[in-house]
Amino acid sequence: MTIDESLLQQVDETVEELQTTRSAFIRKALEQALSGYQLRRLEERDEAGYMAVPAEAGETDEWITEQDWVSAWNEAK
Repeated sequence: MTIDESLLQQVDETVEELQTTRSAFIRKALEQALSGYQLRRLEERDEAGYMAVPAEAGETDEWITEQDWVSAWNEAK
């Protein structure tokens, strides 16, 4: 694997701050990148599904009260 010197320098500085190893840091970064990629693929699949079969008018009305949690959560902060 080839890594640009300036990027490797940033990794080494961060590794030192985190008191970990270069390998552990890169392994974690790759795991996070792969997880993010998988999540984006699932979201794209869901979006395509909803675009192909859109909800009918009123179909989700019974769930409208369930989305109010954000306001309550923000008020509790």
